[in-house]
Amino acid sequence: MRKTMIAALGAAAMLLSTPAVSQDFPVKGGDYWTVAEITIDDGHFGDYADHLAGLYRKSIDFQKSKGWIKASYILSNVNKRAGEPDLYLVTIADRPTTPAEDDARAKETNAYLQSSARQSDSQSGERAKYRKLGGNMLLQELVYRK
Repeated sequence: MRKTMIAALGAAAMLLSTPAVSQDFPVKGGDYWTVAEITIDDGHFGDYADHLAGLYRKSIDFQKSKGWIKASYILSNVNKRAGEPDLYLVTIADRPTTPAEDDARAKETNAYLQSSARQSDSQSGERAKYRKLGGNMLLQELVYRK
């Protein structure tokens, strides 16, 4: 019995001491960056640029106005190597969302865009004729404590 209590107290002490140890690091977690890889077939950059300047931008601007994302970037892969995407679409938020938030935001965004999930899926399918979605990463920025 005594060994069990000592082990339990030791485990509790280790759990409670972890936050103090993590504060010793000179960096801490910051914003979350979602990075999507986009490859565009030859001769279709203009088509995809039209999409980015149209519906994509309207959606991003709406998300910013709601405070759901802090910023977004379209990055061009200037010195592209074989197998790498042409573009990276980046959005920055202060935290990941829950599935319930995803559903609520999708409904609100669709209402704003006067669209539906089926219409968005169909439009994405049309773009798939000349653009390929590659990997999608969720990165967390590390920021200095001081």
